[in-house]
Amino acid sequence: MTALDDKINERFPGLVVRKDLVKAVKGNAIVPSYVLEFLLGQYCATNDETSIQSGIETVKEILRKHYVHRNEAGLIRSNIREKGRWKVIDKISVDLNTDKDAYEVTFSNLGIKKVIIDSGTVKTHPKLLVSGVWCIADVEYEHSEDKTVSPWILGSIKPIQLSKFDYKSYLEARAGFSTDEWIDPLFQTVGFDPEMFGRRSKLLQLIRLVPFVERNYNLIELGPKGTGKSHIFSEFSPHGILISGGEVTVPKLFVNNSSGKIGLVGYWDVVAFDEFAGRQKRVDKALVDIMKNYMANKSFSRGVETLGAEASMVFVGNTQHNVPYMLKHADLFEELPEKYYDSAFIDRLHTYVPGWEIDIIRSEMFASGYGFVVDYLAEILRHMRNDDYSNRYQSLFSLSSDISTRDRDGVNKTFSGMMKLLFPANNATEAEIEEILHMAMEGRKRVKDQLLRIDSTYPETDFSFTARDGRKISVSTLEETEYPQYYYKRAASHEEPTPSATDSDPGAEAVMPTPPAMADTKAEPVGPREGHRVFSENQKGVTFADLFWPWLQGAAKIVITDPYIRLFHQVRNMMEFIEMIATRKAPEEEVAVHLITCLDDTYPEKQQSNLIAIETAGATAGIKFTWEFDGTNTIHARHITSDTGWKISLDRGLDIFQKFEMNDAFNLANRLQSYRLVKTFEVTYLRL
Repeated sequence: MTALDDKINERFPGLVVRKDLVKAVKGNAIVPSYVLEFLLGQYCATNDETSIQSGIETVKEILRKHYVHRNEAGLIRSNIREKGRWKVIDKISVDLNTDKDAYEVTFSNLGIKKVIIDSGTVKTHPKLLVSGVWCIADVEYEHSEDKTVSPWILGSIKPIQLSKFDYKSYLEARAGFSTDEWIDPLFQTVGFDPEMFGRRSKLLQLIRLVPFVERNYNLIELGPKGTGKSHIFSEFSPHGILISGGEVTVPKLFVNNSSGKIGLVGYWDVVAFDEFAGRQKRVDKALVDIMKNYMANKSFSRGVETLGAEASMVFVGNTQHNVPYMLKHADLFEELPEKYYDSAFIDRLHTYVPGWEIDIIRSEMFASGYGFVVDYLAEILRHMRNDDYSNRYQSLFSLSSDISTRDRDGVNKTFSGMMKLLFPANNATEAEIEEILHMAMEGRKRVKDQLLRIDSTYPETDFSFTARDGRKISVSTLEETEYPQYYYKRAASHEEPTPSATDSDPGAEAVMPTPPAMADTKAEPVGPREGHRVFSENQKGVTFADLFWPWLQGAAKIVITDPYIRLFHQVRNMMEFIEMIATRKAPEEEVAVHLITCLDDTYPEKQQSNLIAIETAGATAGIKFTWEFDGTNTIHARHITSDTGWKISLDRGLDIFQKFEMNDAFNLANRLQSYRLVKTFEVTYLRL
């Protein structure tokens, strides 16, 4: 266990569970994770390994005996008949039989219907009337000669969700964690290993939780397949429901005017539409019109009556093209069904999560550490829907007067939701508030910038905010930075703006633009000249050739100082630096490359072996590679110098790339640096 695992167990005893246990107990049970974690929370919410193993066996036994597999439903029904009573875990829904004036239960997997349930239970758990709820139920069997009477009797029913929690204790426990320490358990709670993701990637994925903590929040996420877009909405909370985008009707979602029955938005905190994208999908225009009104006004009509609801709306779907293709040929909403490709609908979205920034999920990305039992966190988030944190930045920052009311609402709701998730006790620093506000504005700017491409009636907007010291912070999206040559396309009557190469501070030195190269062999060099370059987390198109070669070309001697050429991926970065030189220098030239680094305390022999392998490989290309270990083990600065008269300062050294699948020979990120996501880093070029 890590120190953080120990800490979360100490601060939240009995409320956290090891996340790899879900997979261990699930087997072939087709149930949401929150159902399994409800059981694990009863028996495995501890860090004692013996108790955990005992609890796993108990949960497996409960599932074996009581979870209803459809192909074993007949056996369970027989058990109930023979024993007279049996406990089952099943998804249960309720309908009102108007002929009998009685509520009747249907068991999804067990396959029995028309089981009478008392109205008091239905009133206590109204979601039973809409799409069903996972429950633990006692079912009895009592045969009757009267064929109009069902032999099945519902003895008791317990929806699988937490019955109570202490919110004050939650806030007090949160105070014992730093921000990074708090982000990681939240991230592990949704099932992913925080060590595999950068800070921006973690925050982008946590935005997926905002609909659970913020009322009437409208979120869209489009991106490649396999990035886990729908996972949270199907597995995380008993208060959210994931439905197929093609299954939606006005009666199902809003109201059946003939019966007066309220739809999903009246019962669920979050309604998420899966596989929402698809240009050719058939959509009911009446549904889109009602949806637009609901997203804007939080209400819909039942006849002459206007009804309100609090459900947040989430739309997730796959893109068919990469980002530069979409920006060049259409826009980032090109995959929406035709009737949703409407500026009025799009303008009602509070944020756009860039799914293309989130890596395709691999097996090693799943969490094995401790996170909250999901139904506990789900209840906490639901409780916080009553709070409003949207004004928590206003004493420190003010939004540009250019920003419209609708833009401001989108920014405020995203900011409020993220503050509730990360700083529920309102203990954020000014820098942390700035970070969250920047991310909230970026999500809304992504929506607005695409509207400018779709509808010429939308004006250009200055997405910026000002600090109380007068400092102006301009917000841009990552794709705006990466692909400026395509990003500024506008609808017909707009004049295309020219992207500025300078920061918001007119006195600052110009930041050299990062070329959007998409292959190592096609990198367009910049320089050499003095300057400073800043790269954002998740940016692509960055290569060693772009960063270094213009300043090193023609060098006979290069010295690299980097204390962290120790682990395999770090030594591999060194090898790729050698490859860059080998592929670009003239064959008859010889180059000496000397590395100053620190000895790895854990695996020094392996480090030495890898460096010797680089020496051998470099010699075949006329590169003499040597190295030395700093005896004091105190060097920290990382830089490259050469006899061309340049010094390149690197705040991260050569370790600029996020983790990627190194063992997959068919992964472009493994083959080409330009397809890798980078960490946040800076480079400074100085003439000696």
